[in-house]
Amino acid sequence: MARIVSVDYGRKRTGIAVSDPLQLIANGLVTVSTFELFGFLSDYVAREDVERIIIGEPRQPNGQPSENMTRVQQFVNRWRKAMPQIPIEFYDERFTSVLAHRTMIDAGLGKKRRQDKALVDEISATIILQSYMEAQRARS
Repeated sequence: MARIVSVDYGRKRTGIAVSDPLQLIANGLVTVSTFELFGFLSDYVAREDVERIIIGEPRQPNGQPSENMTRVQQFVNRWRKAMPQIPIEFYDERFTSVLAHRTMIDAGLGKKRRQDKALVDEISATIILQSYMEAQRARS
């Protein structure tokens, strides 16, 4: 099996996580500048066997699209046009930042480390991916 990559797309920074080849466990990979995201992912899929990309779908708690949705949709359209062989799918990312902070607290990280926004983005991408994989297994 190939890996799945997930993206927590932000205005300035984007967290990226990746599954193991068996698609059982999600691991944080890196946080990159959003400006560098397309190039980073293009390079990554050229080196690694990637089945698909999951991108967090930014929605408000009431289900309406958030202000970041326009930027995310532009990125998705660009990816689909340039890399049609690697599908990209949306997955609900509501509350992943809250869950990321809770995970950091539960892991015993100090206040200074919990304020590291790049780490929060990477953990959020990991939560998106793990949730996606668990939902896929539940459907099977």
